[in-house]
Amino acid sequence: MDFLRPASWEEALAAKAEHPTAVPIAGGTDVMVEINFDHRRPEYLLDLNRIELLRAWETGEETVRLGASVSYTEIMENLRAELPGLALASHTVASPQIRNRGGVGGNLGTASPAGDAHPALLAAGAEVEVESVRGSRLIPIDEFYTGVKRNAMAPDELIKTVHIKKADGPQQYSKVGTRNAMVIAVCAFGLALHPETRTVRTGIGSAAPTPVRATAAEEFLNAALDEGGFWESGKIITPAIAKQFAELASASCNPIDDVRGTAKYRRHAVGIMARRTLGWTWEQYRGTGRSLEGAA
Repeated sequence: MDFLRPASWEEALAAKAEHPTAVPIAGGTDVMVEINFDHRRPEYLLDLNRIELLRAWETGEETVRLGASVSYTEIMENLRAELPGLALASHTVASPQIRNRGGVGGNLGTASPAGDAHPALLAAGAEVEVESVRGSRLIPIDEFYTGVKRNAMAPDELIKTVHIKKADGPQQYSKVGTRNAMVIAVCAFGLALHPETRTVRTGIGSAAPTPVRATAAEEFLNAALDEGGFWESGKIITPAIAKQFAELASASCNPIDDVRGTAKYRRHAVGIMARRTLGWTWEQYRGTGRSLEGAA
C-alpha cells in the first residue's frame, strides 16, 4: 500500500487524477476501521491532513461553508447557532477522541446509511462541493447518495466543502443506539423547520440502503401546517397531524434486519423519533424559534 501525502489542495487533486482508486484519509475514523478489519486493502492512501483549507469554515449571510475536514468537535463548539441539527448529530458521534478527528467529509465519502451527519444534512438541504483537476461542481444532498456506501462523485473527485444554509428555524436530531456512546446508529432522524419558506425537511439514517428523506411525511405536514394557519398562529400541532406525520415517516423507511436491530423495530423507532422531534422543534418555534423569522 502506497501512502500519498500532498502538501496542497492542487497536489491532492493531481494525485487523485493520477491514481483515481486512491482512498482519501483525513480523520481516518471510517477508513482505518475498514483497513484494520481487512474489509478494504487499497493500493493507495491519499492523506489530506496537510490541506489547511479542508479544516476551515466560513459563515456568510445565508450559508456556512464547511471544510470537509472540520471536526465534529469544532462544529459543536463553533457552529451550534448556525447549524443546530448538525451540532446535535455531532454530539452523538462515538467518543470525544473520535469527534476530535472525524468530520463530515468522511461521512459523505463513506456514504454509509448509518453515518451520523447524513440526516442533519438532508434536513438542512446541504450541497456538497466536489473538485477535480477538471473543475468543481455542487451536488445537492438529495442527489449525493446513490446506493449502499456509494455516492455521486467521479473517481477523480475529492470533497472540498459542504455548503449548508444557516438555520432560520429550530432543528432537531435523534438517534437510537444499543448504548449511549461508541455505537453505530440502529436508526436516526433529523428534522428542520424552515419558516422562511414555510417548509419542513427531514432526514432518516440507518433505515434504508441510503440516507433518505421522508418526503411523503414532509408533503403532508407542509400542507397541514399551511392549510391550518399554524405558521402564522403558532398554535399547537394537533395529535392527529403528529400521528399521521409519524406514520408517513415510518413508511418512508426500507430497513433490514441485522445485528443492531430488526426492520420492524427500525420502522417503529423512526415513527417515534419523527413525532418527538416534530414536537420539540415546534415548541421551539412557538417560543424563541419564531423570532428567527420575525413572527409575532
